[in-house]
Amino acid sequence: RIVVLFLSSDHDEYRPPVWKSYLYQLQQEAPHPRRVTCTCEVRTHFLSVKDADQLLSQAEGSYLIRESQRQPGTYTLALRFGNQTRNFRLYHDGKHFVGEKRFESIHDLVTDGLITLYIETKAAEYIAKMTINPIYEHVGYTTLNQEPTLKKHLPHSPEALDGPAPAKDDCNTEERVRTDTCLTSLVRRATLRESDLAPKYEKVHNFKVHTFRGPHWCEYCANFMWGLIAQGVKCADCGLNVHKQCSKVVPNDCQPDLRHVKKVYSCDLTTLVKAHNTKRPMVVDMCIQEIEARGLQSEGLYRISGFSELIEDVKLAFDRDGEKADISSNAYEDINIITGALKLYFRELPIPIITYDAYPRFIETGKITDPEKRLESLHEALKLLPPAHCETLRYLMAHLKRVTQYEKENLMSSENLGIVFGPTLMRAPELDAMTALNDIRYQRLVVETLITNEDVLF
Repeated sequence: RIVVLFLSSDHDEYRPPVWKSYLYQLQQEAPHPRRVTCTCEVRTHFLSVKDADQLLSQAEGSYLIRESQRQPGTYTLALRFGNQTRNFRLYHDGKHFVGEKRFESIHDLVTDGLITLYIETKAAEYIAKMTINPIYEHVGYTTLNQEPTLKKHLPHSPEALDGPAPAKDDCNTEERVRTDTCLTSLVRRATLRESDLAPKYEKVHNFKVHTFRGPHWCEYCANFMWGLIAQGVKCADCGLNVHKQCSKVVPNDCQPDLRHVKKVYSCDLTTLVKAHNTKRPMVVDMCIQEIEARGLQSEGLYRISGFSELIEDVKLAFDRDGEKADISSNAYEDINIITGALKLYFRELPIPIITYDAYPRFIETGKITDPEKRLESLHEALKLLPPAHCETLRYLMAHLKRVTQYEKENLMSSENLGIVFGPTLMRAPELDAMTALNDIRYQRLVVETLITNEDVLF
C-alpha cells in the first residue's frame, strides 16, 4: 500500500498529512455484537461449553454469558469470532472488563472486543509496521516554522486518501474528521517559531491513556486509532494523540501548550518553561528580582518564614495570573512572604531541582573532603541535570551568592543558606528516615559549595 504523505512540494509551508483510512475501513467492517439468550431447557443449573458453542454457531459476533461450572459464582463471556467460540473470564467492579479496559455495558465491551479482534487478525502485519516511515518526522517542531496555509493544502478529493474512495456520505463525514484532527496539535506545532532567545530544552511527552470521542487518527503514523474506548494515549502537556505502540518511539520533543498546563506550582519545571517559552520559571525570576530590589539587607532573609496564608496567596496568584501576578510591596510588604513563596515553589516541584536520578551523585560529592576534588565531582554531577534544571539552579546560586554579600546586614552566610536550601533543592528518592536524616549534612555542604563557587561551576 503506497501512501503519498503530503500534497504540496513547497517545503516552506505547512503541509497537512494524509490520514490513512485502511484501519478505519476495517473497523467499519468488523462484526456487530449479537446477544444470544438460551431459551431451551438445560439438564443442570449450568450451561456447558458445548451448549454455548452450539448456541453461538449461528453468526459471527454472537455472544452470551454463562456461569462457570468449575467455579460457581464466576462468569465467562463466550464470543463467536473467526468461526470459533472464544471464552473470556468476565469481571465486574462497577464496570465490566476482561482485560485493562473497563466498560459501562457488556454490549460496549463486546463491540470493542470484536473491533480489536477483527483489526488485529486482518491487519497484524500492517500494524506491526505502522511506526515505519512515520509522518511525525515531517511535522516535528524543528522542520515546521512557517505559518500554515490550510485552505491551499487541505485534500480536495477522496482519491488522495489511502485506499478506495468511501461512499459519498461517509466521505463527507470522514473528510471533516480528518480536517478537524489536522487542526489540532500538528498545526499548532507547525506554527511555532524558534526564537533566538528561546531555550532548546528536550522534554519527554507526558502520555496518558485516553478515550477519544469520535474517530481519531494517530499523529505519529497517521493511522486510525481503533476501538470504542482507550484507543490510544494523549500527551497531557502538549495534546499529541498517538497509538500506545507509537508513543514508545515518539521523539522527546514535547512542546507544552498553555491550554494543557493549568498551573505554575507543582508543575514539572521543564514543562513550565517550555509552555511559557522562557529560560526559567517565571516564579523564580520574579521572586528573585523582587527580593533583590528590596530585601537583600533584610535580617534572616530566607531563614525567617512569612505568614503561611499570605504565601499561599502568592502561590494562587501565580497559578491564576502567571507572569501578571502582583508580588510588589504594595501587595506584600513583608519580603519574607516572597522568599517563602519561592521556597514553596521549589518544595512543590514533582521532580526536585536536583533530580532524583542525580541525587546520589550529589550526595557522594558532599562526602568528599578535598575541596578541589569536591569541585571536580560537583562539576560532573551538574551535567546530570536536565538543562532547564541546571539553568534555574545557576540563576538561584548567583542570587544566593549576592545575598551573602550582604551578610553583615542579613546575617545569612553561605552555610546558613545551605541549611535552608539543602532539603528544599535536594529530596531523597524513597530513602528510609535514618538515611534521609544523615543526608541533610551533605545536602547543606553541596548547596554551600554551589553558592561559594557559583562563578566557577556554572
